[in-house]
Amino acid sequence: MDEALGLLASERVGHLATIRPDGGPHLVPMVFALVDDAIVTAVDWKPKKGRLQRLANIEANPAISFLVHHYSDDWDDLWWVRVDGMATIHTQGPTWQRAIDALREKYHQYRERPPEGAVIWIQPEQVSSWSSRR
Repeated sequence: MDEALGLLASERVGHLATIRPDGGPHLVPMVFALVDDAIVTAVDWKPKKGRLQRLANIEANPAISFLVHHYSDDWDDLWWVRVDGMATIHTQGPTWQRAIDALREKYHQYRERPPEGAVIWIQPEQVSSWSSRR
C-alpha cells in the first residue's frame, strides 16, 4: 500500500467517484494531498454552481472511490492507483486545518489564497494498483 500511495502522491489531479441518491455514479476531477494515509481535498474559491453534488453524496453515503493514473506515450511508464474508502466532511477544527496545510504545501495556488470551504477526508479501506513496470 505504501508504494501505491507514493505513486498517487506524485500526481497533481485525481478523480473522485461518489454515489448519487438515485444510486448512479458521480465523478469529478480534483486536486488532493495526502495526510498520513488519508487523501484530502477542499472546496476552494473557484466558481461553483450551488451546493456541490459530491458533498451531498458523501453526506448520504460516505463510500467513495478515488482514482489517480499516469499516462505516457512510453507505455512502459503507465500506472494507476485506486483507493476505495470512506469519506467524511469537515468544516473546521484540527482535521480541517491539517488538510488545508497539506494542500497549501502541495499547490502554490493555495499558498496565498487557501481554501476556506469544506474538506473531504478520505480514509482508505482498500488500495488497488497496476503498473506496466511490474
